[in-house]
Amino acid sequence: MIFSSPTISGILFQLGPVTVRYYGLMIALGALAAIACASSMANRRGLDDQKLVNCALSSFIGAIIGARLYYVALSWSNYANNLADIVATWHGGMSLHGGIIGAFIGCLIYCKVTKTKFWPFCDVITTSVPLAQSIGRWGNFFNSEAFGKPVGDDFPLKLFIPIDRRPMEFHSSNYFHPTFLYEAVWDLGLFLLLYFVLANRLKNYDGMAFFVYIAIYSVGRLLIEPIRSDSIMAGTIPFPMIASGVGLALGIVGAAIAYARGRRGKGLSTKPEASSGET
Repeated sequence: MIFSSPTISGILFQLGPVTVRYYGLMIALGALAAIACASSMANRRGLDDQKLVNCALSSFIGAIIGARLYYVALSWSNYANNLADIVATWHGGMSLHGGIIGAFIGCLIYCKVTKTKFWPFCDVITTSVPLAQSIGRWGNFFNSEAFGKPVGDDFPLKLFIPIDRRPMEFHSSNYFHPTFLYEAVWDLGLFLLLYFVLANRLKNYDGMAFFVYIAIYSVGRLLIEPIRSDSIMAGTIPFPMIASGVGLALGIVGAAIAYARGRRGKGLSTKPEASSGET
């Protein structure tokens, strides 16, 4: 099966000075789908739906900022002499690890400001985050980025990249691993697992859904990252593999703590505790 990277410019349409790109559209669609799913779960759990949506929007803003700043920090040499490019997110250059950190901070800030208990909202939002990531990965497809290393003509699933969009060292190769698709499928599977299978089983363990997500997402990145062609390197190791290793350890330890505290009838410590945000 062959995928062909689009030869289009990445622009969906232009309306005066406003340019709508496929990359941004995929991110927006992913966010809307995730917020809708999280809102539905919040209603079923008796949480304040409006607060949940506001918290999710705060997380989304944090995710965009975190994803961009994380990427820029790791690729600073590309931006040091042209600071205006830092805000040019339509060219790509977003890190999902940075997005996760930013989303967590955005959710935490909202809950602190509104005096809402953090973990119930964080866990509900987390169950839908992989759906947003799965849809958003298709933005990489339209940008002809986040593809993998070359594969042979007989490889069963391959992505054709036009020569003008290949790195110089791969000009002689036609087909590549569709790593954006691998991760989109992994994230979709993680969403189905968290949202439809584990959510109700984990709801009495504050923070468990979040840490399970971190652990399983990290496993996926550890499996896929070695065949990426565009990873930012830390010496000879792709930096996302280091981040994913840390994420896996954090997820396992955090889930163990959440489970132990849940068994004792305690939630993970969040402040303030005065309001749970429930109706």
